[in-house]
Amino acid sequence: MLTSIGMVTPGARAFGGTAGVEHEAALPPSTRTDRPALLAVAHGSRDPRSAATMAAVVAAVASARPDVDVRLAFLDLSAPSVDRVVDAVAAQGHTHAVVAPLLLGSAFHARIDLPALLDAARGRHARLRLTQADVLGPDPRLVDALRDRVRGTPDHETPPRRIGVAVAAVGSSNAAANTRTAAVARRLAAETGWLTEICYATTEPTLDEAAARLRARGADRVLVAPWFLAPGLLTDRLASAAPDLAHADVIGAHPALTDVVWDRYDTACADTLALTA
Repeated sequence: MLTSIGMVTPGARAFGGTAGVEHEAALPPSTRTDRPALLAVAHGSRDPRSAATMAAVVAAVASARPDVDVRLAFLDLSAPSVDRVVDAVAAQGHTHAVVAPLLLGSAFHARIDLPALLDAARGRHARLRLTQADVLGPDPRLVDALRDRVRGTPDHETPPRRIGVAVAAVGSSNAAANTRTAAVARRLAAETGWLTEICYATTEPTLDEAAARLRARGADRVLVAPWFLAPGLLTDRLASAAPDLAHADVIGAHPALTDVVWDRYDTACADTLALTA
């Protein structure tokens, strides 16, 4: 059934499909324009598993607050686009929307791409206020979610072992961004007592290097913890690089992710009220 662009009904099934196929659900009876809409913006991928996972994530977000109009959009490679969802929200009568980047790092997409798209949208919709929320970042609750994913890996349950965890992230050409991401591994170690090392899918240190460091530090079992929201080409690359290691699930639709998204929304709403008071 054809539905409104990017609308997610609380409790509805998120439809899977190939990249470029929209992940939408049935419209509720209410237009829900009394509160700022939430536009949850994911990266997008050619891998259909990524879009399907993000649709499930945003369905969980919508279920937590059925009084807010929640929409899913993608920056690239998947549909619906940010432009299309903003246009649909404006057409529905909203006067304010919070745009929450579903991104773990504050890199090019969050600092350049998305602000440019929103600036262009403001030119098309003068009556619609668009507030960009902060990225998810290395929020402690997401590190807790990563811990849960590692604990859900079968190899984690086989004693006696000294566990080493290679926290595998995308990686960036920006050294400062990689340094911020490395804090995830340190926090995971502090919380669990596990040996941890950071590694990246697109830069150094590599997964092989991280695994070697963990073994040199005394780990006799090494697990891979993907610091990714959804599976895709890069998580497959990591799995191919270390097929002998157990790989935990991506963060996906974890309750902690739902909490963090709504915190970003609430903060953005409060900041907007402070600016207009």
